[in-house]
Amino acid sequence: MDGILPLWKPQGMTSHDCVFKIRKILKMKKVGHTGTLDPDVTGVLPICLGKATKVAEYITNAGKEYVGEVTIGYSTATEDASGEVIDEKTIQKPIDRNQIIETLNSLKGEIQQTPPMYSAVKVNGKRLYEYARKGIEVERPTRAVNIYDIELLDDRTIFTGKTISFRFRVKCSKGTYIRTLAVTIGEKLGYPAHMSFLTRISSGSFTKDDCLTFSDIENSMEEGTLEHKILPIERGLFYLPKLMINDTLAEKVFNGAVLPKDDTWIYGNQEVAFIYQNQVIAIYKIHPEKPHLIKPVKVLSN
Repeated sequence: MDGILPLWKPQGMTSHDCVFKIRKILKMKKVGHTGTLDPDVTGVLPICLGKATKVAEYITNAGKEYVGEVTIGYSTATEDASGEVIDEKTIQKPIDRNQIIETLNSLKGEIQQTPPMYSAVKVNGKRLYEYARKGIEVERPTRAVNIYDIELLDDRTIFTGKTISFRFRVKCSKGTYIRTLAVTIGEKLGYPAHMSFLTRISSGSFTKDDCLTFSDIENSMEEGTLEHKILPIERGLFYLPKLMINDTLAEKVFNGAVLPKDDTWIYGNQEVAFIYQNQVIAIYKIHPEKPHLIKPVKVLSN
């Protein structure tokens, strides 16, 4: 079984838990996920099966879209609702809608983020959450991420209360921490804050409408219809240029051959999906040391 199974991840499971459960249901080992979601977070989690595991990184690298909620008035150690409160500040005066919209708009484009201590980012071979659980603070790498779009999902004109919560929708690049984004929104408004809710509504080209629940998957297995619901590998590579190839060239590609770059190569330094008989069989790019040649990045069939 090869292809992409878009899962609607339930609350209370890690992404690894989801992979483990699908391995058991499908009775297959070659299963991988495409981007970690925290246990408290629900949403779109494309699962790669068989040969599709070779392109998991391409789905991970595609943009994501979330609906999140920020609660302003106190922050937590984990930057989400599950963590211990570490700072509080009562909101003394109402916050105007325009002030929130201006704050969100100021975050569009490339921003710098420092991953939270409770995260899976590795420092010196260990994940940050391993240090955090032992109470060890380590220097974390700041990195650039992109906020493609962000909008307020709340009709109020004035926000009042000792704490204030509102939801927002955000389209962003790989590696963006929405928890950290929520903290930043609070800081820009002058208060400690945390992320109080999060769901991923799309990952690459996959949306909630594509997704199956675990119940759907189990029922489809019993009915023998699951294969019809698994999406082709090409869906995960939607943003790569495609090149249709003939039988003669396909034979070389199947063997991972380095090929001459001829006049049909109009893709510059982009990676290109080679399509044979309506299926992607490899991904090629210009050879880094021999620009007159193209070389395989991935060969999916052999």
